[in-house]
Amino acid sequence: MKKLVKISLVAVTVVTAALISSSFYLLHTAIGGERFTQQEVLERLSAHAPLTRHWADSIIASGSLRDTTITMDDGTLRHAYYLPANTPTPNTAVLVHGYKMSGLWMLSIGYMYHNDFGYNILLPDLWCHGKSDGDYIAMGWNDRLDVLRWLDVANTIFKGDAPATNMVVHGVSMGAATVMNLSGEKTPDYVKCFIEDCGYTSVWDEFSHELHNLYHLPETPLLHCASALCKVRYGWSFGEASPLRQVTKATKPMMFIHGSNDNFVPTKMVYPLYKAYKGPKRIWVAPGSRHAMSYGDHPEEYTARVREFIAESTSPKVNLQFFASRMQ
Repeated sequence: MKKLVKISLVAVTVVTAALISSSFYLLHTAIGGERFTQQEVLERLSAHAPLTRHWADSIIASGSLRDTTITMDDGTLRHAYYLPANTPTPNTAVLVHGYKMSGLWMLSIGYMYHNDFGYNILLPDLWCHGKSDGDYIAMGWNDRLDVLRWLDVANTIFKGDAPATNMVVHGVSMGAATVMNLSGEKTPDYVKCFIEDCGYTSVWDEFSHELHNLYHLPETPLLHCASALCKVRYGWSFGEASPLRQVTKATKPMMFIHGSNDNFVPTKMVYPLYKAYKGPKRIWVAPGSRHAMSYGDHPEEYTARVREFIAESTSPKVNLQFFASRMQ
C-alpha cells in the first residue's frame, strides 16, 4: 500500500511538473519578448498591402515620418511615428498595429488615411514592439491604456488652431483587440469613432483556438495554468483581457471588419463582438480574405466603406437610422 502511495505521489509530481513546465513554455511562446525587425515588418507590410510599400519606403527615406516618445509613470518609454497631412487639418487617425509588428506596419492603412482622406496619422509602437520598451506582449489589454495616452499626444500635435482634433482610432488584428479594449474606457470627446479589423473576442479564445489549431490540444488544463501564470507574472489573465466584455461598455460608433476566410482569428469571432456592442455600428465581412488581408484584397471597397462610416460618425449628429439601414 505504501509503495502504491509513493508511486502515485511520484506520478502526480511528474505530471504537475510537466504541466507547469508546459505552461511556462506556452506563455513564453505566446507572449515572449521576441519582436520583428524593421525590415521584417516592412516585408509583412508588402505581403498584406503591396500597393502601399513604395509609398511607405518613400516617406521613410525622405524623413517625412517623424518620431515621438512618451515616458510612462513607471519610467518606461513608448515610441510612435507620426505624419502630418499634406494640408493642415484637425482630422487625425491613430492606427494600432498587430502582433509582433510595429507602427510601421500600419502604414498600409495609413496610406488610405493620409493619401485618400487627407488625414494626419499617428502610429504607436505598442509595449514590447518596435522602439517601445517591454519584455512581453500585452495582447492589447494593458496596451489600451497606452493608446489612451497616445490620443492626447496626437491631439496636441495635430489640433493646430482648432479646439481639438476629429479623431478616428483604427486597429488591425491585435491592434483591433486593443481598439475594442480602449472603446470600453472613457475617451476624450474628440475621439469620434472606432474601427476594428479582425480582432479577437478574448485572449483566452484566441489562445484556445491556436492551441487546438497548432498542437491539437484541449484548453484544459494547460490554458488554465498558463493564464494563472500570466496573472501572477504580469497582472492579467487571458479571460480578463476581453474585447468582448469591453465593447459592451462602448458607446461611440464602431465598425467591425473581418475577412471571410480568416483562420488565424476565426471569422466567427466578429459576430458575437458585433452583437455585444449596443451603440451605432456597422459590419463588413470581406469576401475571400484571410487574416488582416481585407484592405489588401479589396482596397477600393475597404476605402469606400471606411470613408462612409467616418463621414457619418463625425457628422455633428450621428444618424442612427443610417447605421440601422447599413448593417452589412
